[in-house]
Amino acid sequence: MAMIQINNLTKRYRDLTAVEDLNLTIEKGDVFGFIGPNGAGKTTTIKVLATLLEPSTGQAYVDGVDVVRNPLEVRRLIGYMPDFFGVYDDVKVWEYLDFFAAAYKIPTNKRKGIIDDVLELTDLTGKRESYVEGLSRGMKQRLCLAKTLVHDPKVLLLDEPASGLDPRARIEFRALLKELQAMGKTIFVSSHILPELADFCNVVGIMERGHLVVAGSVNDIVQRLEGAIVLDARLTGDPENGARALQLLNGYPEIKEARAEGNHVTIDFTGTHEQLPQLLSHLVTNGIPVASFSQREADLEDVFMKVTKGIVQ
Repeated sequence: MAMIQINNLTKRYRDLTAVEDLNLTIEKGDVFGFIGPNGAGKTTTIKVLATLLEPSTGQAYVDGVDVVRNPLEVRRLIGYMPDFFGVYDDVKVWEYLDFFAAAYKIPTNKRKGIIDDVLELTDLTGKRESYVEGLSRGMKQRLCLAKTLVHDPKVLLLDEPASGLDPRARIEFRALLKELQAMGKTIFVSSHILPELADFCNVVGIMERGHLVVAGSVNDIVQRLEGAIVLDARLTGDPENGARALQLLNGYPEIKEARAEGNHVTIDFTGTHEQLPQLLSHLVTNGIPVASFSQREADLEDVFMKVTKGIVQ
C-alpha cells in the first residue's frame, strides 16, 4: 500500500482552481520533492494532506486513511511543518515542545525523554532552556521540525522548510532531512528552490498552475524527455581510442547517438538500465580501455525549464 495516495484531487476557491485533477502515489520511505513556482498549488495540496483543507472533489489517503473521513487518525500519522509558523513569547524551547507533546496526548512521564531525543536529533540540545523568540531563523526552523517529530509520525509534510535560511543553515537542514530519510520516514517536501531538493529526493513532481506536469525519478523524467539515457565513458591511453569507440558503437542496438572529445565519449542510449552492463562489456571485450562508465547525473533545473511554461495562477 502506498504511504500517500491522491486520486483526481481538485480544490477550488470560488473562481480560482488551485489544484486540478491531481493524481499522485508516494511509496513508504520515498523523499518526494514537490516543485513549482509560488502559486502552483503546492501549499494547497499539502494542506489537504494535513487535513486543514477539504478537497472540492477527489480523494487523498495517508497510509490508507482517508484525510476527509478520518482526519484525527491522519493527524497521528503526519508531522506538518507549514511555510509560516508562529512562536510564543516567554516560552522556552523545551516548553514549546512539551506543549505540542501534550496536544498529541503523550503521557507526562514520557515527554521529557521524547523532548530530549528530538532536541538531540535536531541539534538543539544546547538551546533547551533558551527562549524561543531569541532563536535565529535557522534554529526556529529546526525547532519547528522538532515539533513535528514529537509523536514519531510516519509521514512528514514540509512546506518550503528552508525558506529564508542562510547557506549554512540550508546545508544543515538538508543534512537533517537526510538523517530522517535514513530513519525510514516518508517525506513530502515542497520548494521552489531546486538545488535544495536535487541531492536528496528520490522522486519529484513538478506543478504548474494547479496541474502536475510530470512526476518520477529525475533520471527517469530526463530519459522520457530526451528519449535516451545519457552516459559518460572516460577512456585511457591513445587519444584515438575515442574515435575507435565511436566506430565500435556505430550500428550497436539502442545507440541513438555517440560523440567523442578526445578520450571522453558521450553516449545517448535508448535501451534500459538492465542493458547497460552488456554495452560496457561490448566496449571492453573489443579492446576499448574504459576507465569510467557512468550515467550522467540529471539536472533538475534543466528538467524544470523544459516541462514548465512560466505560468502562475
